[in-house]
Amino acid sequence: MSAAEPGRPLVSVVMAARNYARFLPQAVGSVRAQTMSDWELLIVDDGSTDGTPAAIRPFLSDGRVRYFRSDRLGQSRAKNLGVGLSRGRFVAFLDADDAWQPSKLHKQLALFEGRPELAVVFCRRTLIDESGHPLPVPPAPSPPPPPRGRVLAELLVRNFVCFSSAVVRRDVLSHVGRFDPDWDLAIDYDLWLRVARFYEFDFVDEELVYYRTGHGNLSRKLLDRVDTALSIMRRAEERYGVAAVVPGPRVAEAYASTYRTLGHVLRASEPARAVRCYLRALRWPAGRGLSLKGLVAALAAWLSGRRRPPTAAENTAVNR
Repeated sequence: MSAAEPGRPLVSVVMAARNYARFLPQAVGSVRAQTMSDWELLIVDDGSTDGTPAAIRPFLSDGRVRYFRSDRLGQSRAKNLGVGLSRGRFVAFLDADDAWQPSKLHKQLALFEGRPELAVVFCRRTLIDESGHPLPVPPAPSPPPPPRGRVLAELLVRNFVCFSSAVVRRDVLSHVGRFDPDWDLAIDYDLWLRVARFYEFDFVDEELVYYRTGHGNLSRKLLDRVDTALSIMRRAEERYGVAAVVPGPRVAEAYASTYRTLGHVLRASEPARAVRCYLRALRWPAGRGLSLKGLVAALAAWLSGRRRPPTAAENTAVNR
C-alpha cells in the first residue's frame, strides 16, 4: 500500500449526517477502529435538528475527525461538500447509520496497488436492524460474486455496489464529476454509471460493512427511488454514451429487471401496483418468462386479499 504524501492522509472518509445522532457513535467508532490509521473523517452535518453536535463532540479530540455544520443542503450537496473539503488520494463513503469492520480500508486499499485503471473497490455487506443486530438470513446457496473489471453493462442492470462499502480514487472524481445535485435519491447509482463508462471496478469478497435497515430510511421512498433510477438509466443512455458501448439486449434487460424487482418487492404489500410493474416489464423481451411468472404471483396475491409490509431484505433489493 502506497504511503500518503506528507501532510495529506491516504484516504478521506466522507460522512453526511442528518438527524442520525443515535447511530453516529457506532459509525464514527468503526472508522477510528480501522487497522490502518492514515485516514481523515469529514462529517458534514446536513442541518440536523437532533443531538448530532453533541454525539460528535467526544470524537473531536481525535485530530483526524473534522466536523462541518451546514444549513440543509440535501444529500448530494452535503456529500459533495465533504469531498471538496477532503485531502486524501482516495475517498471512502460511509452513511451515518452504517458501520465498518476494522480491516475494511486496509483490505480494499491494497487492491489499488499498481492498477491506475481501477477506480472503485467495494465489498459485501451484512444487514443489521435498527438496534445493530444482524438480520436473519434464510438458508440459500451462496450468492455469486459480483462482477469485476469493466462492469458498465452489469451495473446498468443492477447496482451491486453498496454505497457505504465504496472506496474511490480521487482523480476519478475529478474526471467524471461528483454527485449530481439534480438527484436526491439513487445518487450513487448515477455516479457509478459515469465511473464505469471509463474505469474498472473490483471488490473484496467479504462482508466488511454493516448496513442498517428498517428504521424509516429511504426504503420508505421505494417508488420514488425506482422512478429516479429509471430516469438515471435513460439519461445514461442519452448523455453518458451507455448506448454506444452496452448492447441493446442488455439495456432492455436493465429496464425489465428494474420493473420485475419492484414488482417482487411490492407483491405482498401492494399487489395491484406489482401487477402494473410486471406488465411494464413485459414490454421488453429480456426475461419475459420471469416477468410472466411474477405477474401470475402478483395476481394471485391481489385476488387473495392478504397483505403484509415488505421485509427489510425485500426493501434492500432495490439498491439503486
